[in-house]
Amino acid sequence: MLIIRRVQQNDIFPVIALAFETLPERYNPSIFTQFYESFPEGFLVALTNETIIGFLIGIKTAPDTARILMLAVKDTYRKKGIGSSLLTHFIKEMKQQNVTRAELEVRTSNKRALRFYQSRGFLLQETLQRFYQNGENA
Repeated sequence: MLIIRRVQQNDIFPVIALAFETLPERYNPSIFTQFYESFPEGFLVALTNETIIGFLIGIKTAPDTARILMLAVKDTYRKKGIGSSLLTHFIKEMKQQNVTRAELEVRTSNKRALRFYQSRGFLLQETLQRFYQNGENA
C-alpha cells in the first residue's frame, strides 16, 4: 500500500540516501533539513511497507507561486504512479494555500521527466543555460 505524507524528522536520512541514489546533483545534506524546517508543507515522502521510495520537495516562492525543487522515485518503483501521486498531493496542498502557479526546472536531456511534467499540464517556458552543476541546461 502506498502512503504519501509530509516528511518527518526521522525521514531525513533515508531521503538523503534516496536523493544520492536517484538524482545526478550532489546536494549538501543540510539542505534537506533546511527544507524540512522552513516549509514542511512542501516536503512529501512516498512510503510502501514503511520504506521511503520517493519524495518531493517544493517551496512557495510568492503568495501564489510554488516551485518544485526535487522529485525522486526509487528506480524499482518508477512507472507505478508514485511520482504522479507525490505531484498530486503537492498541488493539492499548494491549492489549499492559494497557490495558482507551480514552476520547476528539468534537465533538457531528461526526456522522461519532460514528458512526465508536460503530460500533467506543465508548459515549457524557456531554456536556462548551464543551470546545473555539470553545466547542463534546464
